[in-house]
Parts: sequence; C-alpha cells; structure tokens
Amino acid sequence: MLRRLYDWTMSLAQTRYAQGALAGVSFAESSFFPIPPDVLLIPMVLARRLYWIRYALICTVSSIVGALVGYAIGALLYETIGEPILAFYNAQDAFARLAEWYNRWGGWGVLFAAVTPFPYKVLTIFSGATGLDLVVFVAVSVVGRGLRFFLVAGLLYRYGQPIRDFIEARLGLLFTLFMVLLVGGFVAVRYVF
Repeated sequence: MLRRLYDWTMSLAQTRYAQGALAGVSFAESSFFPIPPDVLLIPMVLARRLYWIRYALICTVSSIVGALVGYAIGALLYETIGEPILAFYNAQDAFARLAEWYNRWGGWGVLFAAVTPFPYKVLTIFSGATGLDLVVFVAVSVVGRGLRFFLVAGLLYRYGQPIRDFIEARLGLLFTLFMVLLVGGFVAVRYVF
C-alpha cells in the first residue's frame, strides 16, 4: 500500500496540478490542516530537481498566507473557529498557560514551530488570539518557513538521487518515522505546553 501511495505521489509530482496542490497543502497546513507540505514537496523536488527553488518558494509564500489566515482566525474568530480548532488539537488548556509567556517570547515560539515538525497552525492561531505583534509574526514566519522549505528542497536538489534511492529502499521505516514526528508534534502540544 505504501509503495502504491509513493508511486502515486511521484506521478502527481510530475503533473500540471502538482504546483497548485503544493500551494493548497502549504496554505492549509499553516492554518488548520494536519498534514505538512513535505509530503508533496519531497516527491516534487525528487521528480523535477531543477525546480527546487520554485517549489520551495511556493511552499514558503503559500504557508505564510495560510499563517496569516490562522492569525486572523485567532484574532477575529477565536471563539467561533479558533477554539474548536485548538480543541481538535487538544491545545485549549495550553492557551491559558502560555498567554503570559507568549506575549513576551512569542516570536521565538513562532520561529520554532515554523522550522520544526511542531504543528505550526497551533501557534498561528495562538498568535492572533494573544495579539502577537503582526510585524514580528510575519518576519519570523518568513524566516522560519523559508529556512525550512528552502533547506529541504536544497538538500533534495543537491543529493536527490541518493536520497531518492534511500527513500525507496526504506519506505516503510521512513513512513513510520514521519508518523512519529507528526504525532509527536501533536503530543508536544498536549503535554508539553
């Protein structure tokens, strides 16, 4: 099953719909969707390595626009939309504990979430709900998301074929590792914060 999914994703990466799908997933992941854009970015760069800058830029820009939507959800629609999304990720208790800390150190939190597997959408909504300075929010989002996506795409461009061979030889192990990181990010939201 994993092999078929991998082959389907690799074939999707070479279609005319790939860039739109990448933009859509990057946008949605920053505001409400749980799956990171890496699931499309990685096969797209592996399939067409010369387009790595374009793909990283699509991810970065779409992710920042999505982050602004997440910020708006927190700032304007927290009670009607923000609270249910945070409740879905079991992060509502974290809101009360982190609000004071976040007003002082929130920019670093956004940068951390922008670069790591931590669920970025939780901090985009949280930033809007706590009123984190919008300029700080955008600046650290640009730096963090840009660093993450350009680093991933650049490494795939530079070492593409060996990485592709590695992925294809260890598909099950890498899928398990990806799921552990994804679930670990949500567990961190619930228990660490």
